[in-house]
Amino acid sequence: MQYDPIKRSLGKVFNQHPPLRKVFYLLLDWLLLRSWHIRKELRILKKKGLKQPTILDAGSGFGQYSFRMSRLFPQAQIVAADIKPEQIADCNRFFKQIGKANQVNFQYADLTKYKLEENYDLVLSIDVMEHIEEDTKVFENFYQSMKKGGVLLISTPSDQGGSDVHEHDHDEEGVHGFVDEHVRDGYNIQDIERKLKAAGFSHVEARYSYGAPGEISWKLSMKYPILILGVSKLFFVLLPFYYLVVFPIAALLNYFDVSLKHQTGTGLIVKAYK
Repeated sequence: MQYDPIKRSLGKVFNQHPPLRKVFYLLLDWLLLRSWHIRKELRILKKKGLKQPTILDAGSGFGQYSFRMSRLFPQAQIVAADIKPEQIADCNRFFKQIGKANQVNFQYADLTKYKLEENYDLVLSIDVMEHIEEDTKVFENFYQSMKKGGVLLISTPSDQGGSDVHEHDHDEEGVHGFVDEHVRDGYNIQDIERKLKAAGFSHVEARYSYGAPGEISWKLSMKYPILILGVSKLFFVLLPFYYLVVFPIAALLNYFDVSLKHQTGTGLIVKAYK
């Protein structure tokens, strides 16, 4: 199963008008468990003194995290980097329409090559590193691009089934994991800590996300709908009714996942300090 065709289909619906796009961002914020964990970490960083940061959104995608950070840190300057030109152009157009073009700039960047010496207070990497083979090079570039005292915040699948590698989809070409854009089956928690320290980071904190509550929530709110949409786009018509039933359950499960400590989980939240 590939996410990109589904993302493009959703984008055609929600990206037509700025108010619809804001609704889309809001839905992503509440449906995606990783968004709950990232919101929590960003609020903690703000309370600790991160008020007017220079931010790199490394792998900005639809731009939902850049949008959230522009509201949480209204004095921040944000560079949102991605490798998809059409997505970059679309995001720049939207942020210009809502009057945030001076605060948020979307640009093309290959993270294995992108480096801006000691420029950023915060680097955000949300579900990006599992797509990049040369991860150690990217970690080194992040480190070089950060100011002293800066923080790198990562969300990525763990090796406890984060890419759903034990539950396969079958197609005419063979067997693939649920997310077949991933170049690795998730990070071992000790492995990512070791790689970040080798890149130069002085202190690394890593914890599991997507524990038992989050795993159920993800299947209800993301996996099952995407699987069905992959079979037939007609399911788009039924999607709002599906989420009317599922959303309250998923939101409650997300709350528990963020509130509890997990001994294991299919996701990782990692903070690394320079």
